[in-house]
Amino acid sequence: MSYDAEDWGDVTRGIMAKKAGAAARAARAIEIVARLRGEYPQAGIVLRFGSDWELLVAVILSAQCTDKMVNQVTAELFRKYHSVEDYASADLAEFELDIRPTGFFRNKAKHIIGSAQKILAEHGGEVPASMAELLTLPGVARKTANIVLGNAHPKAYASDPDAGIAVDTHVNRLSQRLGIAASTNSDKIEQELMEIVPREDWFQLTYLLIEHGRAVCAAKRPRCAECLLQDICPSAFRVG
Repeated sequence: MSYDAEDWGDVTRGIMAKKAGAAARAARAIEIVARLRGEYPQAGIVLRFGSDWELLVAVILSAQCTDKMVNQVTAELFRKYHSVEDYASADLAEFELDIRPTGFFRNKAKHIIGSAQKILAEHGGEVPASMAELLTLPGVARKTANIVLGNAHPKAYASDPDAGIAVDTHVNRLSQRLGIAASTNSDKIEQELMEIVPREDWFQLTYLLIEHGRAVCAAKRPRCAECLLQDICPSAFRVG
C-alpha cells in the first residue's frame, strides 16, 4: 500500500495527536495522584489480617463483597482456622457456611482450600512472593495478586516485572471518569494506567482512588461540588 503526501500528513497528524493525548493523560494522572495523596495521606488496605496467608484469604473473600463484611467474617474465620494446614484440611461444606455472608461462597471456598493445598505442596506453606507464582493459585487473578504482593512483599512488588496496578470497582469507575483510562475492562484499564502513571505510584494509586471513590466519587451520585479534582475531571457535574 502506498501513500501520497497528503496521506502521510494525515498519518503523521494522527500519531502526533495520539502522543499528545497520552501526554495529557499522563500529566493529569500525576496531578491526580499528588492531590489525592494530600487528601488521603493514610490511604491503604482496610482488610484486617495477621499474616500473608490471612491477607490472601481476605482478598479472595473481598471479590464482590464489601471490606466491612469481609472483616466481620474473617474476625471469626481467623479464630477458627489458624494455619495454612487448617485451611487445606477444612471440610468444604463447613467452610462454605463459614464464609457464606461474603457471597459466591462456593467458589471462594474451593479457591481458598485449593490455594492452601497448593501452597503447602509447592511453596513450603509460604505465600509466593512473585506475580507469576501467585497467579497459579486457584481464584487468584491480577487484582488479587497485585494486592497481595504489594502488601505482603513490597520490595518484590517494586521490582517484579509482572507487577501492575490493582483495579477494583472503584479504580475501574474513577479512572474512566477522570479521563485516565478509556476501556471498561479491568485488565485493559490496568495496562492503560501502567503506561501513564509512574511506577513508584502504582501501588498507592489503587488505594487513593478507592478512598476518593468511597468518600466523594460515588457510583450513582458523585459529589462533584465537593471534589478537589473537579477542575481537571472531564466528567465533573456530568454524572448522576
